[in-house]
Amino acid sequence: MYRPTVAPMGWNSWDCYGAAVTEKEVRRNAEFMAANLKEFGWDYVVVDIQWYEPGATTHEYRPFADICVDEYGRAIPAVNRFPSAEGGKGFAPLAEYVHSLGLKFGIHIMRGIPRISVHRNLPVLGTDKTAKDAARSNSICYWNPDMYGVKADEVGRAYYDSIFKLYASWGVDFIKCDDICRELPREEEELKMLSESLQNCGRDMVLSLSPGPALIEKAELYKQVSNMWRITDDFWDDWKLLYAMFERAEKWSIHAGAGHYPDADMLPIGPIKQDYDKNNRTAFTKDEQITMMTLWSIMRSPLIIGGEMTGFDEFTMGLITNEGILKMHRNSRHAHQVFRRLEGENELICWVASDCEGGMYIALFNAGETDGEFEIPLEELEINVPVSATELWSGQVGEFTEKICASLPLHGAMAFYVR
Repeated sequence: MYRPTVAPMGWNSWDCYGAAVTEKEVRRNAEFMAANLKEFGWDYVVVDIQWYEPGATTHEYRPFADICVDEYGRAIPAVNRFPSAEGGKGFAPLAEYVHSLGLKFGIHIMRGIPRISVHRNLPVLGTDKTAKDAARSNSICYWNPDMYGVKADEVGRAYYDSIFKLYASWGVDFIKCDDICRELPREEEELKMLSESLQNCGRDMVLSLSPGPALIEKAELYKQVSNMWRITDDFWDDWKLLYAMFERAEKWSIHAGAGHYPDADMLPIGPIKQDYDKNNRTAFTKDEQITMMTLWSIMRSPLIIGGEMTGFDEFTMGLITNEGILKMHRNSRHAHQVFRRLEGENELICWVASDCEGGMYIALFNAGETDGEFEIPLEELEINVPVSATELWSGQVGEFTEKICASLPLHGAMAFYVR
């Protein structure tokens, strides 16, 4: 299994364009990333769901729409939305362009085989069988009926081998596979087969599993078959969802390791839901965005931007280019929650992690509903000597002798690197 040495960082089209993203929008965001974010480690550009659906216009799906497939029943890009795919080229020209910018290219797929391929009884490449032989017609995603499940047999394996070899020929570096992460144990054999086909396709690809919430009892399986797996359903710009993420992060943080990362989902920042209204912006406050970025980074979740990057303001750019926070994301090890308790009228949450190059990180979160002043004795964090400390968001440098004093706005956070 390909094992990236750091949790992936990039952009995905879902939060801003849903099922309706076009090649023009992908290229525009790739160009922005290459010019402004690549130097900070952001390098994946991922086309999300239904790139094979010519009539997609929003985040909504059109049930039983005619989708684009090739002669072997494999989904291919809709050329009205991705014109460079004309002539059977697939995503190869777009991937080549993204690679020319020094970036990596990814796509979303649904688990299974297109229903339309089954109904047309198209052949499965490399066999004398057809899509009907590969399909499990009783296995259908309840929220998007584009696909049937695939049998865990020789025909099903041949189908998965064929799609991943196609993606490898296009130059794909990242696969986000949907309708599978939380569908265990029912779809476990299909997951294993899919993962093996990806591993044998001849090209290194990150495998990301969606949607969540992932099943904690399947943690070891996720690690074996994938690089990242969603610990939540779709995450949006709602404080209730961010507040709930602390509990999920506490359970899953111990499973972050070399090449496999619990995924807290995308960062809904800047302009989002652009397919509905170009004026839409994240509903998160600035402090909530700092809390989100701090939690995702200390726990080593993948960092996948969801907003239209060309519309980012100075605050948003500072949020995703803070070198101290991004170093914490790269270097954090053994992150865990130390305590979560009421302090007066507020809820204070504390996380710590070691830095693989020496020192440690301390993250403090005010999950309460008013601003708060907090004091944490160093001995409570098992720090027995005075330490120098840098607060990563402000850059302020100081020394802690007996305690940490923190002034936190409601829903806000601070992150310290201490030695």
